[in-house]
Amino acid sequence: MDKKILIEKAKQASLNAYAPYSGFKVGAALLTKSGKIFTGCNVENSSYSLTNCAERTAVFKAISEGEKEFSEIVIYVNSNKLFTPCGACRQVLSEFSPEMKITIISNKKTLEIGLAELLPHNFSLKNI
Repeated sequence: MDKKILIEKAKQASLNAYAPYSGFKVGAALLTKSGKIFTGCNVENSSYSLTNCAERTAVFKAISEGEKEFSEIVIYVNSNKLFTPCGACRQVLSEFSPEMKITIISNKKTLEIGLAELLPHNFSLKNI
């Protein structure tokens, strides 16, 4: 898969973000191992704990369509600052693909990193 396609889809997804509180419009493009792409955007709520991040939106859409194995995610934020995924998103991503590649893009910076590096020693009940 051409990473340019994932980047463009993440940027397009950010346009749909509902971010009246933070002002940060985030989009994500999640690539499944079968080659499908699922996008997501952040959806904020005045009760902050009910907010959903772009990464989890993309994962939940993929899961609801029967996809459970992911190879890569591109996350775009319309900001000059680079934001890495929150702890909740890291944990959700690690549930399905702990070795996933992550590309995080802002208007000025790009970071390519492995999920295992972002979330070492993730919580898992799978190997008990």
